[in-house]
Amino acid sequence: MKNSLSKIFLFLIFTFLFLGVYGQNRFPKPEFDSGYEQPSPTKPEPRSNAMEILDVFVLLAALSLSSWLAIKKRSRQGILWLSIFSIIYFGFYREGCVCSVGAIQNVALAFFDSGYKISLTILAFFLLPLIFALFFGRSFCAGVCPLGAIQDLLVINPISVPSWIRKTLDFVPYLYLGFAVLFAATGTDFIICRYDPFIGIFRMNAPYIMIILGIAFLLLGMFFARPYCRAFCPYGVLLNWMSKVSKWHMTITPDECIKCKLCEPSCPFDAIEIPIDEKERTEDTVRKNVRRFSIYAILIPLWMLAGGFAISKAHVFLSRANPDVFLAELMITNPELIDDTENLDIQTFLESGKTMEQLVEEASVIRMKFKKGGWFLGAFLGLVIGVMVMNQFKMRKQDIYEPHKGNCFSCARCMDFCPVEKKI
Repeated sequence: MKNSLSKIFLFLIFTFLFLGVYGQNRFPKPEFDSGYEQPSPTKPEPRSNAMEILDVFVLLAALSLSSWLAIKKRSRQGILWLSIFSIIYFGFYREGCVCSVGAIQNVALAFFDSGYKISLTILAFFLLPLIFALFFGRSFCAGVCPLGAIQDLLVINPISVPSWIRKTLDFVPYLYLGFAVLFAATGTDFIICRYDPFIGIFRMNAPYIMIILGIAFLLLGMFFARPYCRAFCPYGVLLNWMSKVSKWHMTITPDECIKCKLCEPSCPFDAIEIPIDEKERTEDTVRKNVRRFSIYAILIPLWMLAGGFAISKAHVFLSRANPDVFLAELMITNPELIDDTENLDIQTFLESGKTMEQLVEEASVIRMKFKKGGWFLGAFLGLVIGVMVMNQFKMRKQDIYEPHKGNCFSCARCMDFCPVEKKI
């Protein structure tokens, strides 16, 4: 079954690529006698308003279908076909843009910079998956996100990693999210888009190193399922938050769990919560856990203060990622470079008409933004660390097998392992 689906998937992808290449040359390129070579575009062409509205409706329809397939229909096969559609439409056809994951940066920049206007399309792509996660769990991850879908279809022989590795990797997406917001809010860079490992595959024109990175993620994903989703995706942090309080969510069993343990090894993402042995929940153990939980909760403000202080102190180093700050520092330390006609950044600055004083002033403003932002970022990361430490202790009773509402991708794999049938 897996081999058949893989063959169908590859056939569809190559067919689509062929049609895409064929369709790009419907109109002949202009001919020049001067030897000019027409450059290849590296970014998707702008969409008309009507086509952008179509993209939003396709996203809405895909999210609705994914939620229905996972919760009501309980169909893994349906989610597989939806994943293939998402890879073709949102991945290769739309070339990964607009992307809900990358939209984090647009929203952050619009929030902190009044001069930057965000389109309704980008806002819709950012909000719709979160709204659906709030009600139906991570249906976006199940079969709508092309970044997740392309990894999900290549899971061959997944292995379960030790819990301490999973908990360590759980911190990385928060770190990535925090720095992505900081760099976007200061107008420095959109690092999520710049280092997206699959955009190069979807567009077939990324730098060589990024294509290699994308292929490496896919190869790794054959054994460590969905490595980007689980260890890097910053949007997954927000989806995790929303999904934890979702009103409806995919369940392993359609009825009462009989604790047969058949579903226990079924999840390649280690997202199934296993019942706690009541023998381990002695009064003494519960009392110790409550005491430790309380101590770690009290320490959270200290974690936040330490994190804010540490990252704010690194604002000079971090701000050098901003091109204006880097250029100002370069010209101050090496004034002789002002005559360097081969440095495009310096020549662009000279032709802009700005004075050196103006450049230094702008760089100082940006550097102060990094210092203030460093406090917020450090406090956020300190809070995350504190909460993660507290989460080591399960305070609620766990007596059935169920998916972790935050980490579950709603892929519906575990359903096929459950022998229970829904009672009429």
